[in-house]
Amino acid sequence: MKTTRLGGSAVPVTELALGTAALGNLFHPVTDETAHATVDAAWDAGIRTFDTAPHYGLGLSERRLGAALRDRPRDTYTLSTKVGRLLVPNPEDDAGDDLANGFAVPATHRRVWDFSADGVLRSLEASLTRLGVDHVDVALLHDPDDHAEQALREAYPALERLRAEGVIGAIGVGMNQSALPARFVRETDIDVVLLAGRYTLLEQDGLDELLPEAAARGRSVLIGGVFNSGLLTAPKPGATYDYAPAPQPVLDRALRLLAVCERHGVPLRAAAARFPFGHPAVASVLTGARSPDEVRDMVEQLRHPIPDALWHELCAEDLLAPDTPVPAAEEAMPSQEPS
Repeated sequence: MKTTRLGGSAVPVTELALGTAALGNLFHPVTDETAHATVDAAWDAGIRTFDTAPHYGLGLSERRLGAALRDRPRDTYTLSTKVGRLLVPNPEDDAGDDLANGFAVPATHRRVWDFSADGVLRSLEASLTRLGVDHVDVALLHDPDDHAEQALREAYPALERLRAEGVIGAIGVGMNQSALPARFVRETDIDVVLLAGRYTLLEQDGLDELLPEAAARGRSVLIGGVFNSGLLTAPKPGATYDYAPAPQPVLDRALRLLAVCERHGVPLRAAAARFPFGHPAVASVLTGARSPDEVRDMVEQLRHPIPDALWHELCAEDLLAPDTPVPAAEEAMPSQEPS
């Protein structure tokens, strides 16, 4: 699988990365065995980049990912986690579950926002323990939407020091919006932005500022949420967009995208998976999976050939702006044995 390096760092990422929120029981439980098998399937497909966070299942995702990777040589894969939420034991004896935050796990802990320098160090130390490793390759500031100034003044300098000391290979920010990450690209020396849901076949907010800034400054962008929470896998009434039922105008647009793809014999999810690679700043697409079959399907979608005529029709139908960068037909991922 094709690899590239993040920004000016030496950290490699594969063209497809595995996001592991689902392994933290996002919305529905996943067994330990299925979680392990999902990571194994990603490895067998050639994926060598894995992303997690304390937020995902109150640490469950990190524990499961670490267990699944434990027998793999540490220098053969790239591991990314996040800072900004500390996990603090819940004092209540019976606090119920964590479904209010999206995860089907017991609420044994609660999340406390902390973008201080000390909070960064404490978060990383706890993550290393849960993962069972001595270092992570990438550390991302996680959703600092309401904590921008502290993240810029305190958390970012802490990460920068850790990178300078060689403790971390690459640093960045992960968010569901594009404006604040663009500010980080302009005002700091981050290597990478993880942008979720804002540069997809359905919407291209990231093109307004973030992606051009990143390309001009040699920074990398990882694209998450290429299916917009599931809407672009099977658009129909009740399908989710940004983790809620899709508004009718958004659903209508997704159905128009589906119609164009069907005319060209291309699955909508194949076009959605491949679309971000048209932009030169995009280093990898990060997708979640809760089963080996979902991993294998995602890899197959990336390998599906997509004719130039499909992108041209999307522009003609005003579903993409005429100047939107799109992948060349020959960029479809070749079928090959994993390395």
